[in-house]
Amino acid sequence: MSHNGMQQRVIVTAGGSGIGRAIVDRFVASGALVHTCDVVPELLEEVIAGSDCVSGTLADVGKPTDVENLVAEAVSAMGGIDVLVNNAGIGGPRAALEDVSYEDWDRTIGVNLNGMFYCIKNVAPHMKAQNSGCIVNISTASAKVALPMRSPYVASKVGVLGLTHTVAREYGPFGIRCNSILPGLIDNERGRGIVATQAKERGITPAEREAEFLEFISLKCWIDPTEVGDLAVFLASPAGRHITGQDIGMDGNVEWEI
Repeated sequence: MSHNGMQQRVIVTAGGSGIGRAIVDRFVASGALVHTCDVVPELLEEVIAGSDCVSGTLADVGKPTDVENLVAEAVSAMGGIDVLVNNAGIGGPRAALEDVSYEDWDRTIGVNLNGMFYCIKNVAPHMKAQNSGCIVNISTASAKVALPMRSPYVASKVGVLGLTHTVAREYGPFGIRCNSILPGLIDNERGRGIVATQAKERGITPAEREAEFLEFISLKCWIDPTEVGDLAVFLASPAGRHITGQDIGMDGNVEWEI
């Protein structure tokens, strides 16, 4: 519930699958209204059909006009915005930096970093008007340790941290908080798929590749997507009312990545 006793009104970007879907589900479970978006119509329809508390817009956050439409439809559907969860992101290419195409670099930065700017830019006036708001940006544990062959992704996600800190300072006087979550090795189809693909490339078994990942995670653990959702819900709750400008790992402490 929000401070004024009304339902929290939450935007979650890319809520059709993966971490985004888990975040939508956890906010719904907490009693919130959620407006989400996705680029895949079928996934968007599925998450909307899953709950009366969810509405949605087909949108690519890398396109400013799509984001303007998303925020307008969210305000129309929910009557305002209390929480923005910037979850949308793409992995980008896996290649040596010199082999990354200009287009792949631009697209990765365009979705992962520009997309968060577009969303915050369009949501901020609504939050300022009510003198409250919570923004949660999804970064990655890789932002702490860097990751060879993933320069566009890591650069975009480190950029997210700088954006988070600046928004926290700039908008704090208006009662708006901004934090980032840095997820680790995610235990879902995509996370398991990454391990399997990399194992195949290296000529080792998925179990061997998994062991390499876990060797440099202090708690030797995978992270369930719902854990990221629960952390987002906590940050948006009254219990998180004085937490801002923070980069919070939900990763078992990723010490290094290879």
